[in-house]
Amino acid sequence: MKNNFRILVAFFAMLILAGSNVNAQKIGYVDLQELMQLMPEYKKANTDMEAFGKSLEDELKKMSDEFQKKVADYQKGEKTMPEAIRNVKQQELQDMQTRIQDFQQSAQENIRKKEAELLKPIIEKAKGAIAQVAKESGYTYIMDSSVAGFLYKPEETNVLAAVKKKLGIL
Repeated sequence: MKNNFRILVAFFAMLILAGSNVNAQKIGYVDLQELMQLMPEYKKANTDMEAFGKSLEDELKKMSDEFQKKVADYQKGEKTMPEAIRNVKQQELQDMQTRIQDFQQSAQENIRKKEAELLKPIIEKAKGAIAQVAKESGYTYIMDSSVAGFLYKPEETNVLAAVKKKLGIL
């Protein structure tokens, strides 16, 4: 019985110590999206993404223009074409339309991959700077306020200025 009492006392002591430790934790926040948009690397990545997207868009436009021309040519001569040629031309148009749709899907996937590829080093650099600021300033946690949905966030726990300074962003 006495042994159980000692265990209970030890358990409550641990809870009290753990509770006081939780209260001592320092929590800050930063808007990761805002931080990334301030980084020169992000601006370059954004320019690269626009150029990549434009090249895919240009290729899609070429394919669409060619398709529209073939449709117009088909419609112009459809009534005078022998059935065998008309069937071949219809199949060509269907195949071409399928290729355009496949290209659109592939382009969207390539855009997502390219974006992830370009943003990965930027995110890593930003997180590295955030981690350094957290360690230097004694923060236990730094929350991303762009996704955390804070109901209240005191400005004094916003570490954006410190992280910008760490990254050399004015």
